Amino acid sequence: MSTPVTATDRPTAARPIPTATVGSLLLAGSAATVAAAVATALVAAGGQAVGISLNVSGAPIPVPGFAVLTAIFSVLGLVIATALRRFARRPRTTWIRTTVALTVLSFVPDLLADATVATKVLLMLTHVVAAAIVITVVARRLS
Repeated sequence: MSTPVTATDRPTAARPIPTATVGSLLLAGSAATVAAAVATALVAAGGQAVGISLNVSGAPIPVPGFAVLTAIFSVLGLVIATALRRFARRPRTTWIRTTVALTVLSFVPDLLADATVATKVLLMLTHVVAAAIVITVVARRLS
């Protein structure tokens, strides 16, 4: 048995389709942050296990450092997502464009780093892994 759709059931300009709450955005974003932090640490550890140096300017980057920096920048991303949810006309589109641009910009320090080519590629790979996780999860919560 189906229920008929009435005029009051349809979304209108005055009553838009309900979107995710800030709480659900932050909950999903927090889960994505943890997943991304773990994933980047695993990628770094895997790279190190196959012989890729984690040394930049002669100093090693500790594997947990990947997780910590991923968490910090992912939380900053959640702040941006929350603001876009509130103020952007198209939050999902704006989120994706902004975060992809920021991910590409995050490659600049890696490219300029005093490190081997393999290390630079590994560093950039960790950025892509984190971005793929966080951007996707948060984008699903934005309308």
